[in-house]
Amino acid sequence: MPGFEVFGDEEKQQVLEVFDTGILFRYEFGAERNDVYKVREFEQAFADYTGAVSAQAVTSGTAALKVALAALGVGAGDEVITQGFTFVATWEAIFDIGAVPVFTEVNETLNMDPADLEKKITEKTKAIIPVHMLGAQAQIKEIMAIADRHNIPVLEDTAQAAGARIEGRHLGTFGAIGTFSFDSVKTMTTGEGGMCITSDQELWKNMSEYHDHGHDHAVNPGGRGGEGRRFIGFNYRMMELQGAIGLAQLAKLDDMIAAQKKTKQQLKEAAASIPGVGFRRLVDEEGDSATFLAFMLPDKERAAAVNAVLKENNAGAINFGENSWHFYPSWEHLLEGKTLADNGWPFMAHGKRRVIYDPKALPVSAELMNRTLVYPIPVLMGQERLQDMIDALAKAAKL
Repeated sequence: MPGFEVFGDEEKQQVLEVFDTGILFRYEFGAERNDVYKVREFEQAFADYTGAVSAQAVTSGTAALKVALAALGVGAGDEVITQGFTFVATWEAIFDIGAVPVFTEVNETLNMDPADLEKKITEKTKAIIPVHMLGAQAQIKEIMAIADRHNIPVLEDTAQAAGARIEGRHLGTFGAIGTFSFDSVKTMTTGEGGMCITSDQELWKNMSEYHDHGHDHAVNPGGRGGEGRRFIGFNYRMMELQGAIGLAQLAKLDDMIAAQKKTKQQLKEAAASIPGVGFRRLVDEEGDSATFLAFMLPDKERAAAVNAVLKENNAGAINFGENSWHFYPSWEHLLEGKTLADNGWPFMAHGKRRVIYDPKALPVSAELMNRTLVYPIPVLMGQERLQDMIDALAKAAKL
């Protein structure tokens, strides 16, 4: 990661085909665009690649979550369960649809703990969002079994794991909807942009209409429909330039993952020499997208000592226990109920507090994250830089 490391002639050619038409809008202008519909083509290619029936392109991974939740009928008063280790967008989208986020512990997969999920389900639970964090699989089969028993839809947040699989089946295809991000630091990128995939045509229809102000898209994709709107929507449309770049990046995705796997394996072998080290539990190592290497030390103090040596040797790792964007206890705006709304929404409604979050609510996750170190794995890594990191890990092993 990220995919811009391999931007080349393929992306340029796709974009130039859009500029040749002069049409950046994904719909309409049929006479001018010479049958060039890059977003439509990208959607079809991404659905084919993942094995989904349909795909809906949107403006970001965050928008993908919002559009998917809307399509599932989630709204005010509902609860949506997700995990306490994720990017803030996951729970921002839940709040933005009017629902309340409920957080589970993560286990050594660094993803949702199915046992804790079972404990968090209530009569208000309207959806479950496991997150395939850091490019690797959640225990999605176990999560689906729990969700199916309770008749609750699953939305897979696959923002960081495009191209990852379990036994050959793409992440994002296990739940009712899978969402993806193509922002600037993802393995495949369109700068900004996202995608929803589903094999449920009614859900696709909901997403298609909701993301474009409710237009029914009866004549799709050249027109925007007969104006027979079923419900209100909003604007989350991807534009043609993003679709063009996405097509070129998608064609490179498996090669990018293969390159990441090679680098990750070398770093993992080096990290294995550190006394007491363990590694993230992978549901399917072969299906890992290899965007990150996560390794654990016996305790927080040992992790800090190891990372101090790595930092001294210009190879410091990320400790997500100290990260303010991805881990529950560091989300001060969530924990303190900070909002621009004068009436306190979404933390308050009708003058009453809707939800209060305890910073110590996820102790198992906190213990795990504080002793976990993570390296992002680039698509391209020079041999000199790789050797520097391997040497740094060797020095840490001598602690």
